[in-house]
Amino acid sequence: MQDREKDVSMGRATAAIHRGGLGTPIYGEVSVPIFQTSTFGFPSAEAGAARFTGAEPGFIYTRMGNPTVHALEEAVTALEQGAAGHATATGMAAIAAVLLGLLGQGDHLLAGDCLYGPTHTVIDRELPRFGISATFVDTADPARVAEALQPNTRLLFVETPANPTLKITDLAAMARLTRERGILLAVDNTFATPRLQRPLTLGADLVVHSLTKYLNGHSDVLGGMVIVNQVEISKKIRRFLNLFGGTMDPHQAWLILRGVRTLALRVDKAQANAQKIADFLEQHPRVEWVRYPGLSHHPGHDVARKQMDGFGAMLCFGVKGGLAGGRMLMNHLRFFTLAVSLGGVESLVQHPASMTHAGLSREERLAEGISDEMVRLSVGCEDVEDLIADLDQALQGIP
Repeated sequence: MQDREKDVSMGRATAAIHRGGLGTPIYGEVSVPIFQTSTFGFPSAEAGAARFTGAEPGFIYTRMGNPTVHALEEAVTALEQGAAGHATATGMAAIAAVLLGLLGQGDHLLAGDCLYGPTHTVIDRELPRFGISATFVDTADPARVAEALQPNTRLLFVETPANPTLKITDLAAMARLTRERGILLAVDNTFATPRLQRPLTLGADLVVHSLTKYLNGHSDVLGGMVIVNQVEISKKIRRFLNLFGGTMDPHQAWLILRGVRTLALRVDKAQANAQKIADFLEQHPRVEWVRYPGLSHHPGHDVARKQMDGFGAMLCFGVKGGLAGGRMLMNHLRFFTLAVSLGGVESLVQHPASMTHAGLSREERLAEGISDEMVRLSVGCEDVEDLIADLDQALQGIP
């Protein structure tokens, strides 16, 4: 993308295709090249010294910055309407950068009571080793969040929609609570993507993504990112990543940037499929319940309509027959691959209680709303008629 195009107003689908580039192409290339190099030469000793002090722009060492990685950071930051973005090796590296890069001994973290399993485990079992205390709270209820804040609370961390229960948190309400107390608000936006939700515009200070999921979209590479709205926060995140080595490889960045270009097409198709599947499951005699923000009876439906541009492509449901029924369903699906992760063009099915959230105790899972009969779907971009027929034939096999 040419420098002059950076300030041009454009829609989100256009931005996903055109944001993130080298500024001026080297050979007129349309695709951002992979700069597969560990280190960068300096034109002079003086220039090298200036780059290390920050007095002069330029790349030094790929752990500290790389043109391909920077192009991805620029693209996702633009989509999230942030000030700066920092790409990481994995989604959990992004989580670690936020939690350990911004919190220290004696600080208190307030976190949503429904989170991705490893995120919950890090907060509950690893942060205490560093003298950081944490409280889990129902972030769908602003009054409970307000009550749980402590004098030493430094950060509120939420997922919305939450994994895997699809709980919705009112981000504007959370921002009002944190801003007036000088507390940072971090939001994991992996499920919604910037195509459907932009937390920074609603008052959040940081956004976290597992780029492995929708932004990459093809189930073939790992990655994460932290997007911030303040320069001072950006400096802390960058320093942590550079020192602890959680930064991204240029080939990873190139693959993910390739996926970002088709984000709008994939998300729009997948969420249209998800709505039809949710409506189908609602009426199926072998389904006990369905949770999808696009259903009018979902507790967070009205908030989701207010802060999102769509309801996403994730849903969960309970089958009759409990765990045994769920296993029978998953073992007989043909177009839903039995696998964890989400956000690829292919549809996936998994059992949170025994898979992604198996690291939690049964009591912890139930407190988050993760029951044994819960099945989670990541709806992909196949023909929805095939997906519905597949679910129907598998459900019919449950006694």
